[in-house]
Amino acid sequence: MAGGLGTRLRPLTYAIPKPLLPIGDRPILEILLIQLARAGFARVHVSTGYKGELIKSYFGDGHRFGLALEYVEEREPLGTAGALGLIRKKLAAPFLMVNGDILTRFEFGGFLTRHAASGAEFTAAAVRHEITIPYGVIRGNGEAIDEVIEKPTETRLVLGGIYAATPAALAHLPPAGGRVDVPEFIARIIAAGGRVRHEPIDAFWMDVAKMDDFERARAEVATWDDV
Repeated sequence: MAGGLGTRLRPLTYAIPKPLLPIGDRPILEILLIQLARAGFARVHVSTGYKGELIKSYFGDGHRFGLALEYVEEREPLGTAGALGLIRKKLAAPFLMVNGDILTRFEFGGFLTRHAASGAEFTAAAVRHEITIPYGVIRGNGEAIDEVIEKPTETRLVLGGIYAATPAALAHLPPAGGRVDVPEFIARIIAAGGRVRHEPIDAFWMDVAKMDDFERARAEVATWDDV
């Protein structure tokens, strides 16, 4: 999924779409494609929107990465899952869906294999996200206060922008060209009786969404010796 506007990375994205921003010596989308090829994937559909012609020009047909790349254009933003509706006829086996701005060491091939073996229609890779409440939190019963916990940190699982699905899940998409985000897509599958599961990401992960993320990503990739 590489069609976003990248508004939180402006002014960098005024001229270059976010998936082409260099993280070290390579664009972030190139790092993802290299990882997918090494994981054994052979065919990748790239959903483009904002400045998509630059993405197509840079990556071409994907042969230099050992991949067959095909492009699907979002003529208007379709959300984080809507582009699947444009290629549903090409997805005849369990498939992986990845946001084009994720930097991770997660093992994509094993994730898809485990999803296919699970019997679920949809699997979300989940990230443990810590939230610090900047106040004293009251714990008690009714009016009585049993304790006050100062600035506690809680952990929640959040969507990590990496998903696996079976072709059956595609039946819950809106008509081709219809907008849908992943949370709504998941809700549709569950409402229809489908099984949805999650799997924690047990490796480095970050969403390169803001300027400080971009700088942290560059520092992280500088420590890698395989991209």
